[in-house]
Amino acid sequence: MTEIENQIENTTKNINLYSSKAIGGATFLGGPLAAGYMISENFKALDKPDEGRKSLIVGIVTTVILFGGMFMLPERIIDKLPRQLIPLIYTGIIWGIVEWTQGDILKAHKENNNSFYSGWRAAGIGLISLIIIGIGIFGYAYIESSNPAYEIYDTKIAEFSKNENESLTFFDNIDFKSNSTLLTELDNKVIPKWKSNIQIINELNSLDGLPSDLLKQNKALLKYSELRLEAFLLIRKAVSEDTDKYDSQLNMLNIKIDKELKKLN
Repeated sequence: MTEIENQIENTTKNINLYSSKAIGGATFLGGPLAAGYMISENFKALDKPDEGRKSLIVGIVTTVILFGGMFMLPERIIDKLPRQLIPLIYTGIIWGIVEWTQGDILKAHKENNNSFYSGWRAAGIGLISLIIIGIGIFGYAYIESSNPAYEIYDTKIAEFSKNENESLTFFDNIDFKSNSTLLTELDNKVIPKWKSNIQIINELNSLDGLPSDLLKQNKALLKYSELRLEAFLLIRKAVSEDTDKYDSQLNMLNIKIDKELKKLN
């Protein structure tokens, strides 16, 4: 191949590009936002402004979806995930996209000994992206914490817990209580408190602005409350009839209650 032919093929001689390695490192540090910006800059340098604009938009949207989705996941799931897993996954995906869309060009650019932006520049972009994302996360957290629904929720859940604790004192020294005393406690304290708890959860479900994890918790709390009420109504029936023929039903209910408690914990 002549020197003139080589020059004709070297279409990226006078421009700087971000390498796949630089984009991958910045992505791991600063997320899809950094990747979207750097891929966009490559496309602009290659005189493809439309592709560059689309890449930046995709990077922004992906960042919002990714971190918004992470906020919606329950904390217990987030805590179980290895810290590096999510960055590794999206970095791998983006590296594949870079190779697919710009891999041949970047390879030719390197083979022709053309210039790439430094790794330090890419790291700086990743850091700036990380700061932008951090500001967005803290802003979202601040807005969420100021949501009046959370204060109402906490107040109602405290009332729920108080009802629960007071109702379960029914079992304290139960063998030394007369049937009439047990019936009085059931009618005047225990059963009304679980009816109240069911009402509390129904009220909480009507609150605007509750996140999905609290709505899921409400579902489990409602099922738990309904099972508790059913159990205490059956206990009342057993006490009033002075019989143990409902023991097997109570055992089944207690198994279901334990199952719901495990979901809540």
